[in-house]
Amino acid sequence: MLQIPLWKRVVIWGLVALGLLMALPNLFYGRVEQANDARAAIVETGATPEREAAAGAWPSWLPGGLVNLGLDLRGGAHLLAEVEVEQVYAQRMDSLWPELRDALRDARSEVGTIRRVDGGDAVLEVRLSDPEGLARAMEIARTLSQRVGSGAAAGQSDLVIEGAQTDDGAVMSVALSEAERAATDDRTVRQSLEIIRRRIDEVGTREPNIQRQGAERILIQVPGIGSAEELKSLIGTTAQLTFHPVVNRTSDGNADPGPGNILLPSIDEEGAFYALERTPVVSGETLTDAQPAFDQNNRPAVSFRFNPTGARAFGDYTAENIGSPFAIVLDSEVISAPVIQSHIPSGNGIITGDFTVEDSTNLAVLLRAGALPAELSFLEERTIGPELGQDSIDAGRIACIVAFVAVMVMMGLSYGLFGLFANIALLINVGLIFGLLSAIGATLTLPGIAGIVLTIGMAVDANVLVFERIREEQRSARGPSRAIAQGYERALSAIVDANITTFIIAAILFMLGSGPVRGFAVTLALGIITSVFTAIFVTRVIIVAWFDRRRPKTIEV
Repeated sequence: MLQIPLWKRVVIWGLVALGLLMALPNLFYGRVEQANDARAAIVETGATPEREAAAGAWPSWLPGGLVNLGLDLRGGAHLLAEVEVEQVYAQRMDSLWPELRDALRDARSEVGTIRRVDGGDAVLEVRLSDPEGLARAMEIARTLSQRVGSGAAAGQSDLVIEGAQTDDGAVMSVALSEAERAATDDRTVRQSLEIIRRRIDEVGTREPNIQRQGAERILIQVPGIGSAEELKSLIGTTAQLTFHPVVNRTSDGNADPGPGNILLPSIDEEGAFYALERTPVVSGETLTDAQPAFDQNNRPAVSFRFNPTGARAFGDYTAENIGSPFAIVLDSEVISAPVIQSHIPSGNGIITGDFTVEDSTNLAVLLRAGALPAELSFLEERTIGPELGQDSIDAGRIACIVAFVAVMVMMGLSYGLFGLFANIALLINVGLIFGLLSAIGATLTLPGIAGIVLTIGMAVDANVLVFERIREEQRSARGPSRAIAQGYERALSAIVDANITTFIIAAILFMLGSGPVRGFAVTLALGIITSVFTAIFVTRVIIVAWFDRRRPKTIEV
């Protein structure tokens, strides 16, 4: 009948209390956010009196999870970037050249002398002095090809090798196959996506939205950041750190660096340029860590450490080139060109230059997050001010209040005291929604607020079904206790069916949608869960508690 065991009542009210406790920090949003940020800063870089005071603004023994506000509510920056995937083709050819050069040199008697004649483009061109050796050179080049490892064309060769006779010899060209280009494009965009995410996470930005759009584009939305320019400065820098052998130093920016070499300017030395071998000894891809530091003269610097592969290559090079200069290059500029004094087997080093403390910290963040595999071109950029976000919050708050009041009035007029019980459950329902959003760290957007408003309207549907069923049972001359019990039992299947179909739609929206659509789906799905819980369990517990105390002969529903 109407009896609910004590343990069930304890579980139900315990879940309600837990949900409302998780939602509590959202009533003190600014204070809790300030305390959370201060505690994170203390863990990362140490305590200061100001940070400790800010951390004490919210008790540590209380939950500190907040519903993160999306870009349309908090303000921030929006960027649409395109990855310049063609650059990766040239990098692949540069990395292939040393291996191909060594293989051809071993067969010099068959192919003649060799020389790279391209300008570091996506096609690697090698001039042979002996035209009769072209076929042999192409055969050697084919031994360096591999099979495409991913994509629809997996298993095909990754290189296209062609040759042509010339007046003074022959030219062999090597390029990536179409299948490998497609696979490389996909890998490059995926890698760029992950590195952008890591760079933004490094600065502690709350709940960014970073996702792929189309084949070569990435959508970046970061709430709370000052401007689109600030976001571009954070993610737009490629931070490609490489170490190159130095050929010579010159003051002529138009000087010919020689075949297979590149000419790059110096950051510190105005008017100075360095001719470097195009292929680096090691690159930033082998870095495992980078931290801001100070050199022996107490000037800001950046310390770095290679992984075993990078440390081995760096150690071998320094052992074989003691007394020779080598260049540390960051984004096509020479930071410094020190002379190798001794063998460096440890894989640790330090980058010095004309840095401020802020410069060294930012450079360490970029290097630690990893180098972007290719440059980004920004097709669209917008800065959304917090005033617009506050207007959206205010509008959403008004919509929620209007919907809430309208539903409460309707339920009170339609069902009297039972309508009041449903309204209490509705209040609990909204609190539980925010508690769940806080627990999972969800981001609330304007469509998410729409989902909450929709949930408020839908939340009483289950109670309406139950109360109407109770009315029907009363007309059958059943007692109030029997009518209430039968009303809940016989309305249950309709409640479950209706909410399961809506939940399925929310799941489809979440899986197939993106951005704001997924935000709407999340709040709708959570609202369905809390609505069913409050209608079937919370309202019933309240009615049973009332009935046990009053024992009415009749009920008015």
